[in-house]
Amino acid sequence: MWRAFFVEWHRFESIQRDGRWVMRTNRESTVYLYDLSYESLISMLSSWGYGTYHANKIWHYLYVKMVESLDQMIELREDLQNSLKEKTWIAPPDVISYQQSSDELTKKYLIALNDGEKIECVVMKYDGRSTACISSQVGCAMGCVFCATGQMGFKRNLSSGEIVAQVVFLMRRLEKEDERVRNVVFMGMGEPLHNYGATMDAIKIMTDDRGLAIGPRYVTISTVGLPPAIRQLVDEDRPVNLAVSLHAATERERCELVPISERWPLRDLIDACRMYADKRNRRIFFEWALIAGVNDSEAQANALGRLLQGIDSHVNLIPVNPTYGFDELPTDEETAKRFQGVLARYDIPSTVRQKRGIDIQAGCGQLRSREELNSPSGSKS
Repeated sequence: MWRAFFVEWHRFESIQRDGRWVMRTNRESTVYLYDLSYESLISMLSSWGYGTYHANKIWHYLYVKMVESLDQMIELREDLQNSLKEKTWIAPPDVISYQQSSDELTKKYLIALNDGEKIECVVMKYDGRSTACISSQVGCAMGCVFCATGQMGFKRNLSSGEIVAQVVFLMRRLEKEDERVRNVVFMGMGEPLHNYGATMDAIKIMTDDRGLAIGPRYVTISTVGLPPAIRQLVDEDRPVNLAVSLHAATERERCELVPISERWPLRDLIDACRMYADKRNRRIFFEWALIAGVNDSEAQANALGRLLQGIDSHVNLIPVNPTYGFDELPTDEETAKRFQGVLARYDIPSTVRQKRGIDIQAGCGQLRSREELNSPSGSKS
């Protein structure tokens, strides 16, 4: 009894957050199970003397039953369960706050990570499907001027398990409403291709048909455009959708909105996108935040049309969402339609993105890890 108590106590440490003491798992001494691929789980258990049968049961508990603690893995052998408790951990996310949009179709969660850092994730409901919008980093190093996450700067990458855990958490929430996550979009906090390894490992776990079984064609990586990483996607034949945040069709104008363009020029990005579309035989979605008087003119639309010639593409037009650090206004509906009309002359399909969750700052470019406990629309969950 006392040995079991010591093991459990040793795996945790106390930290103070927001005036309250909480227990935090000591990750240096234990393995976060969500970080493990199916093959890695088999390898770990094999080193302990257990076979694939036991790995399958644990995987089923993690991603089919979606248990919240090791104690819920009740059908495991007692010695295996004890080893898991001593050497590994899982835990439900520490939800700091929860917000629901006025139309009740969008929900946003502010989550504290194991080290006290915070991220946000969102679930959006549409007819017949639900979409999980997840984060890949705490903050972002890309510095897009209209993006709240870019305004807060970069803090650290998430592990593959911290990415997967967001999907599992949202799955659990939706299960209570007899619904399920169908689509996963990496459009939350961070640049997923800047955290390439963990992002790809997480996608491998969430698309494994023995568990969460999310179809690869329902997973979308949204990126500001890192040419080396896009080429790596091609070389590795990753079966996911690619959305590239473009926002300007000339080098000078893009550098003003997306500072990382100074390192990876627009021409290099378009070359990488052309390679992706040609070799993968897949359409690329280009994202364009429409900013009134900045990038919504017919001249800009013509420049974009010329830029995308020969690339199988679809342009998502997104009237820019308000953020605390950016004062420009979104394009009006009439101007957005004119922009679309110009693209149509180049045979480029486009959609004016349906706005979701703007009243709770859950729209594109609005996520950041700030405290929201005192927000009128926020409540502890």
